[in-house]
Amino acid sequence: MSYTFWILLTASLVGITCGIVGVLLILRKLAMLSDAISHTVLLGIISAYLVTQSLDGWTMFIGALIVGVFTTVFVQMLNAAGVQSDAAIGIVFTFLFAIGVILVSMYASNVHIDVEHTVMGEIGFIPWETVNWFGIEGIPQAVWMLGIVLVIDVILLLLFYKEFKLSTFDPELAAAIGLPVGLLHYILMGMTSLTAVASFDAVGAILVVAMLIAPGATAYLLTERFPVMFILSAVFGMLAAFSGYYIAAWLDASIAGMMATMAGVLFLLAFIFSPTHGLIAKAVSQKKVSEVNADT
Repeated sequence: MSYTFWILLTASLVGITCGIVGVLLILRKLAMLSDAISHTVLLGIISAYLVTQSLDGWTMFIGALIVGVFTTVFVQMLNAAGVQSDAAIGIVFTFLFAIGVILVSMYASNVHIDVEHTVMGEIGFIPWETVNWFGIEGIPQAVWMLGIVLVIDVILLLLFYKEFKLSTFDPELAAAIGLPVGLLHYILMGMTSLTAVASFDAVGAILVVAMLIAPGATAYLLTERFPVMFILSAVFGMLAAFSGYYIAAWLDASIAGMMATMAGVLFLLAFIFSPTHGLIAKAVSQKKVSEVNADT
């Protein structure tokens, strides 16, 4: 397989995996929690390195996943104690990320773990970091990890589809009929942490946040059907990946940065041209209302 193929496959897996999880985050108004997790996992990565003195991908994955789960738990604890959700996210995010930055600057200055790497990532190196699993050789480690996480997310979404749907749109009714709303919340937070951590090392925090928020928000503007929203979000994640890669190659720019930019561009187009929620549609609707009022 070619160099370009592996980069596009990795970015597409990030777009699809983050996109389907992002739909639930957008609908539940938890989008910024993805920003917190994508940054606080730095603490898990550096902690895993300090404990094992190894840059093994799975070791760092486990460390980052633990901190990602802790982030969601700490945010939920502060929220339950009366702290507003946005303030709770801000407190936990800045505190844990700051500790990670301090540890990196103190104990990992001579290795490739640095703040710039964690923010922007380096998807261009993905094709060279291959592993041999299940007797299959030459597949990048990021592709394996993202593929496994995508399968896990899809299975959980299919298993709890009705429960997620009801608890998302009417949590009071879901609790009244006995659905484990709290457990569903933590399952979603686990999916978010798993997805963010799997994507983090390959593409960096900026693209993870962009893919967790922008495709889902774009799909939200274009449809009100729950299942269609997941499909559109995955499609927009892939479109951002493909268009971002080729534009970055053309301009000799950051691949991850351009993919995040294209995710924003797709959202902007939907924000303007959406037939129901777009600026143009709203302007036309408001003009018609004004004309009717004037006639009466």
